[in-house]
Amino acid sequence: MNKALLKDISIHISSGLTPLRSNPVFWNTQDIPWVKTEQLGIKHVYDSNEKVSKAALEQTSLKLNPLNSLSIAMYGEGQTRGRVSILKSEMATNQACCNIFIDEDKADYEYVYYFLKTQYEQLRNLSSGVRKNLNANDIKNFEIRLPQSLKTQKDIANTLSNLDKKIELNNKINTELEAMAKLIYDYWFVQFDFPDANGKPYKTSGGKMVYNEALKREIPEGWVDGSLADISNLVRGVTYGKGDIRARCDEDVIPILRATNISGNKIDLDNMVYVPESFVGTQQLLNRHDVLITMSSGSKEHIGKNGMFYFEDAISFGAFCAKLVAKDNFEYYLFAYTQSDFMFKTIKNECLGTNINNLNSSLVNGFKIVIPNEAMLYKYNRVLDSIHKKIGTAQQENNKLRELRDWLLPMLMNGQVTIKD
Repeated sequence: MNKALLKDISIHISSGLTPLRSNPVFWNTQDIPWVKTEQLGIKHVYDSNEKVSKAALEQTSLKLNPLNSLSIAMYGEGQTRGRVSILKSEMATNQACCNIFIDEDKADYEYVYYFLKTQYEQLRNLSSGVRKNLNANDIKNFEIRLPQSLKTQKDIANTLSNLDKKIELNNKINTELEAMAKLIYDYWFVQFDFPDANGKPYKTSGGKMVYNEALKREIPEGWVDGSLADISNLVRGVTYGKGDIRARCDEDVIPILRATNISGNKIDLDNMVYVPESFVGTQQLLNRHDVLITMSSGSKEHIGKNGMFYFEDAISFGAFCAKLVAKDNFEYYLFAYTQSDFMFKTIKNECLGTNINNLNSSLVNGFKIVIPNEAMLYKYNRVLDSIHKKIGTAQQENNKLRELRDWLLPMLMNGQVTIKD
């Protein structure tokens, strides 16, 4: 293995910029993808949540990063610092991102990406100052281990990339399935156009609606109002301190999921911490189809984010989270509700104007819901069961593929495993 500083194998390394928010000219058109650190950590970033105008490029020092630039989070909430992604179009970033364009004659950018993934803790340990931020100069001088042959670098990257491509394909399929599930929920339980006895949309076809005083709206005849506590039990997570954390290989430990393990509407099993089994009550173990929800966070944006647990492993969760356990046959209905626009708007309104970024149990238990009759719930479950089975199968497969990739990654980088033609 050869060794080189990151700046020696790069064409340029620089951080991004946030154009003045007070200047509408920089934000009034959606021209240029503008990435923030919260998007980093996945392999590929194809687009951004916010965009800036061409004027921002022309009138500030903001620069476009070329296709296949690497971007490292220099600071950010929780575990964000040290995460790396590949930018898959020309993009700008904010100042918390360090952007690196690799010289293709000296190194393979995808190999460098995978190498940097093995250096997550080492990158984080470069942090300095009260806020523990990384800086671009330290990243420029970060040492990279490289096989001398570019072909060997590419072979290593391709082997790992093939695993990531399968994971990405599964994620795309799941995204389509999740969109289908959300559409069904919206039609059936928001618009009340579930199939009637003749297979026609209930409300649109004149199905009887009755005004419900508690919900302040009309609902189908035979349905009732209720609260989240009527269809689920809420269980708070495990309290532990830094001194309680054990190594994964220690005996009698249980892995703990944290709010950072909930991304979008998915739960991942990466970067879990481990605590003694004695800390975890039986009720605090996650079971298949439980919903894990973020109850506290440093950011209001993350309050209420949640995902369904599809795994069979013995896993618990931290005190900043809670699990919702569905009663009777409400697991799919419960999850669809927790993913609904209505619930997120309710949470946003509750947190608006307050300095406390948390939900309490009584608030969540008291969320008002419409409860369908038993026959309709049975029909809904029959439709959703196959969708959730496919989603669960893909998530479990992805977890195994990630484990294989992460097992191979350091050994390929250290030369312990080689690839033969």
